[in-house]
Amino acid sequence: MTDNILFDLRSISKRFVKGKELITVFDQLDMSIKEGDFVAIMGPSGSGKTTLLNMLGGVDQPTDGEVWFDDSRIDKLSESQLAKWRANNIGFIFQFYNLMPMLNAARNVELPLLLTNLSKKQRKQSVATALELVGLSDRANHMTSEMSGGQQQRVAIARAIVSDPKLLLCDEPTGDLDRTSADEILDMLQLLNRKFGKTIIMVTHDPAAAKFAKRTLHLDKGEFIEKELAA
Repeated sequence: MTDNILFDLRSISKRFVKGKELITVFDQLDMSIKEGDFVAIMGPSGSGKTTLLNMLGGVDQPTDGEVWFDDSRIDKLSESQLAKWRANNIGFIFQFYNLMPMLNAARNVELPLLLTNLSKKQRKQSVATALELVGLSDRANHMTSEMSGGQQQRVAIARAIVSDPKLLLCDEPTGDLDRTSADEILDMLQLLNRKFGKTIIMVTHDPAAAKFAKRTLHLDKGEFIEKELAA
């Protein structure tokens, strides 16, 4: 694998049994993601987008094939090894934020750091840096239930980047937002990619959102049917 390839899926197949039927999601799928890339993945419902994202995040494993990340094969790691790998390398951003409503913004952002060996002081500084980056320093002590959808997604992004991961996996990150709020979030993702070098893979159904990426992959029936550069 070349130095600048961060993720490499090699001849990935994914099958599962539903009742008496064998369902094939992927059959010999290949995909490479370069370090510093920003890729949008589009496709109809049932095309395998979320399954693909779960494989990239080590949440799901292929039936056949190999998953390589930064010169290490991750599809053969144990659950405990995968958990440690995710904590060190992956930030997740979801459509519905997945925040803890009983915690304020700062405590939500701090959650991934509780799995690390950082001191309380170090965690506090990392949280402050992440919240400043997403423009919410003044909302650190506010409950997320008091925030707009766009602000909640900013908290979710701060949580995703607080441990300085190499890769951000975004599952419909603007699907629950109005156009203005969505564009603000996409601008932020673009900033994280261009200024801070974060590699981003974003599943989206929205062509307007995909245009913020460097390139778009179209997934249909488990295959990439078209590849195009973003406008």
